[in-house]
This record gives sequence, structure tokens and C-alpha cells, in this order.
Amino acid sequence: MPTLAFAADSSAASATKSVRGVTGADQDLAKAASSTFDTFTSSAKQTVQSRAAAAAGTVAAQAANPSLSLALNGTYTSAYGLSLDTIVTSDAVALTTVISWGDGTSSTVNSTGSGTAHTTHVYAQLGTYQISATVTDASANTVTNTAAATTAGSAYTAFGPTRLLDTRDGTGAVNAKVQPYTGTRLKIAGNSGIPAGVTAVAINVTVTNAAAGGHITVYGEGDQRPTTSNVNFNPGQTVPNLVIVPVGSNGYIDLYNDGWGTVDLIGDVAGYFTRSAASGFTSLASARLVDTRDGTGTTRGQVAPGTSFPVQIAGAAGGKLPAGVKAVALNVTVTNPRSAGYLTVYPDGQSAPSASNVNFTEGQTIANSVITPVGADGRIQVKNGSWTAADVIVDVVGYYATTSKSAYIPVEPFRQVDTRTEEWGPLTSGDYYPVVLGADEPDITGFVLNSTVTNTTGTGFLATTPDPNTLASYQNQTAVWPSRAPGSTLNWLRGQTVPNLVQATGGTTGIVDAWNISDGNADLIVDVFGFYQND
Repeated sequence: MPTLAFAADSSAASATKSVRGVTGADQDLAKAASSTFDTFTSSAKQTVQSRAAAAAGTVAAQAANPSLSLALNGTYTSAYGLSLDTIVTSDAVALTTVISWGDGTSSTVNSTGSGTAHTTHVYAQLGTYQISATVTDASANTVTNTAAATTAGSAYTAFGPTRLLDTRDGTGAVNAKVQPYTGTRLKIAGNSGIPAGVTAVAINVTVTNAAAGGHITVYGEGDQRPTTSNVNFNPGQTVPNLVIVPVGSNGYIDLYNDGWGTVDLIGDVAGYFTRSAASGFTSLASARLVDTRDGTGTTRGQVAPGTSFPVQIAGAAGGKLPAGVKAVALNVTVTNPRSAGYLTVYPDGQSAPSASNVNFTEGQTIANSVITPVGADGRIQVKNGSWTAADVIVDVVGYYATTSKSAYIPVEPFRQVDTRTEEWGPLTSGDYYPVVLGADEPDITGFVLNSTVTNTTGTGFLATTPDPNTLASYQNQTAVWPSRAPGSTLNWLRGQTVPNLVQATGGTTGIVDAWNISDGNADLIVDVFGFYQND
């Protein structure tokens, strides 16, 4: 997967940009994900036979086609699609195979004698389907085989926010700090109403009371621990980050402390994914819903301590957020806080939960990705859980709804961008990095990333926007300088290392631009955790 970076140039004469650098191997995200898909089979021993009666004057054995049998082998090819092999053993006679897909549709394959036919199918909805295939020969002998298939994509169910882990008081784990280079496990499936069979969970992981710097890696129990990180922290910091992580086949996730010192860990679940019909995702270019500094979307002025204010979701963002949204994906930023505290985002019409989404210290500007259920009235609430006032900014990046089709597909996490190891070095002030993620895969509508900045020499923020240029235009040096949508993904001060989950759209070209909006340089790291697909 090629990744390109370009130097900032605001001059009118420079309408096109030349390639600054190309790194990484070309990757097919859908192919990479399909290598982790399971398969389904039904052997020939499961065949149900129906023998035709021998016609007068024929040999009964001829009419019976005694070798006739059928086996099924299936593989998943996308969120909604699969490929089915019908493996037929037969005498050298004409055959008709009818495949009923379990959704009211069927396919027909005509063949002669033994052989394997490959047939593909795409379902309209996620779920489990009973596939039935019947082979009929010229003498009306039939064999039938069946297999159950569950689509590979996962849909989202809003949940909480609900605290399932807090090592400070023994919630969900031992009442003790997590030791260096060890982990703690957390039960997800079957915990607090989360069902068995959950495939992934959206959980806000907070590090606090860190005795030394390091990072936390979250992964499904039973999977190999990835080399990527989810939360980076320094001594004494309290750092939250939203994580979308696969759940192990035993229903657990692991949180590994890759640092020199002990830490406390807090986990607040926002929702979960299952391979069944629920809410799909619609990715949006970042749009600002609230800014208390100028009165966008709410009353102008800082949010008073211990109070909440409503945010209109249904119909907002210029009508891009429809009625009936089940959950909304946001980037929530606190700035100018007068003391340490936290923000909690929750659906309107409910009491504020004990969970937190953004933790901050006095004077800190910090952002965190948030997924929250939306109230029945189409609104959410944001609570300032500190002792003093603070400004709040809310940017929307997508939503979950039953009318949205894109389903989540996790991949084995991999590092796509790391400017620390690239010859062009860090992003300079005003520079952007076009991250090519799905240039040839228009059915991939959004990406789940973890973006981290480090070695920052100034103060600023990272913004992510879809790039209107195609990969070909970058390669032939005809790409134009893109515009940047309002909104920030993460904020930093000089010398800080700051991560944040990014749910980004690549627009129509599959390229996501990461902008360094600061007064200094910053190294950029982008880890890929999954994507959303609509077929």
C-alpha cells in the first residue's frame, strides 16, 4: 500500500504537487482481511440422495448413477459476500445444480460429470443463512447437501457507556496496578448484557497513575499480541483513547502494559459488534457541531462545572445526520479547562453514567474519539465533570444506523506510516501526508486507524480529511493541493506524544490526508486496525 507525503506550498503558482516520498508495499485491505476469515464445509457424507426408478428396459444401476454425491466448501470474500465450491462426483452425464442461498434467491450451474464449480453470492443483510444445493442428473437422480453460512461483516450495537474495568477498585480485574510488561484480561462476551458471539468491542481505555512512560496494546485474547500501540503515556499522565478491538473466541480481550512502570487501567465500553443485522456505519468528512468558544451549536461560553449541555445530532451537519441515528462517532476536545476533570458523553434522556470519555488536567487541550448512543429525541449530552469551567468542541466523523450498510471488518493490526523511519523525516508545519488506504477498493467506505504524533517541536493539532486526488494523479504529478475541512483529530504541546483513534473516510479516492497544523515539526505514526465495507 503506497503512502506519499508532500511538502507544504501555499503559492498560487504551485497548483500541482510532486511526490515527496513513496513508502510501504502495495496492499489489498479486503484481501488481507479475507485471509483471516473462517470457512464452512459440508462433506459428501452429508449428502441426501433420491434415486430415480429405473425405466422399463434399462439397467437399474445405470439409472441410479451410484457415484453421485455432493460436497460444499465455502469461503467468505467480503463483509456480505462469499464463494461456494460445489464439488460433484458423478458418472459422465449431464447435471444441473441449483443453489438456494437462504435469502430467497438461487443460482443454477450446468455441468457434465464430476467436477467443481465456483459460485459467488452477496447477501443484502448480515446474518446466518442456510445454504442448500441440489444436483440433478439426466435420469432425475438427485443429491442434496446443506451448510450454514454467517456473513463475515459485523454491525454495531450501542451500549453504555458502561465501566467494565477499573484496576483502582477491582472492577473487572484484580484490585492492583498492572505491572510492567504484563497484562490484564477483561471479559467482554457475557459481561453486563453483552452477548456471546461478539466479534469486536468499542472500549475507551484510560491510563492513570503511570509510574513511568510506555504504551498499552489491546488485542483479542488468544491472538498474537500486535506490535502496534493503542494508548501512549508519560509518567503521571492520565490518558484516554478509544479502541475498537477484536474479542477473542473465549470472549476476552487483553490489555498489555508495555512500559517500565506500573499503571492503573480503566475501560468503559461504548458498544459492540456482532455478525448479525444491527447498525451499519456511514463515514463522514469531519464537521463541527459544537464550539463553546464561539457559540457554534450551543450557548457561547465555557461549560459550568458539573453541568451538561445538549447537542443536536438528528438533522445536524447540514442534514448529513439523519433521523433514526442509533449512535454517533465524534471527536470531542476540551480546551481552556481551569482545573483537572473529565467529560462524559451520553444519550439525552438518561442520567449521566460514571464512565468518562475525555480526561484532562488544568490548562490542557486534549481530544478523544467518542462513540455514543443517541437519545430517542435525536440528541446527546456532554457533561463537564470538573470543579471549574471548560470549553468543549465536538466534531462528527460518522454515524451508526439501521439504514447504513457498511459493516466492520477487523484486520491484523499493522503500521502503515512512521515518519521516524522514512527518509523525508517528520511533517513540517502545514504539511500533510496522504495515506493511501483503499485507492482501488470503492466498496471500502471508512477506516479504523490509530494516529499518534511524537517528537513534536511546537504546539498544534492533527486534522484528517478525505483527499480529492487519486493515487494515479499523485504518481503522475498532477495532484492539486487539497483543501482541509475544519476539525481536529488530536492536539499536542511541544514534546508530547499523543495518540487518538481515527475513524476516517477516504472519500471517493481511498486516500486520507493527515495534516500537521502546528508551529513546529511532528512525527506521524498511523496504525491500521480495520475498515468498513458495504458489499
